[in-house]
Amino acid sequence: MKIEKAKQLTAKKFKRMTGVSRQTFKLMVDVVKASETKKKKPGRRPKLIIEDQVLMVIQYWREYRTYYHIGLDWGLSESAVCRTVSKIENILISSRKFSLPGKKELLKMSSQEDLVVMDVIAC
Repeated sequence: MKIEKAKQLTAKKFKRMTGVSRQTFKLMVDVVKASETKKKKPGRRPKLIIEDQVLMVIQYWREYRTYYHIGLDWGLSESAVCRTVSKIENILISSRKFSLPGKKELLKMSSQEDLVVMDVIAC
């Protein structure tokens, strides 16, 4: 599904399809666009616009389909999908706006869980 079709979805359906809200998606697109404008040599124009590239990467993360199957849906080769996913992932990781908490932080959070024990007698 290209971005033009995805824009027609309600916010709830968009989040269900992508796993992220429209605001987060827009922030991802803005980060990628900012990175693209910093390029000195833009090179050949990509077949997909940036919004579609980010949507394709989110689709890959959400569904874990093969590059081959995603390429069939988007009209790209398997290698082009792989390059696009790698490029967008690197841009988003280097922005540090979308990072997850580290292992130590997750361990702290898991140790703070409350334990509730119930003793129930069935009749």
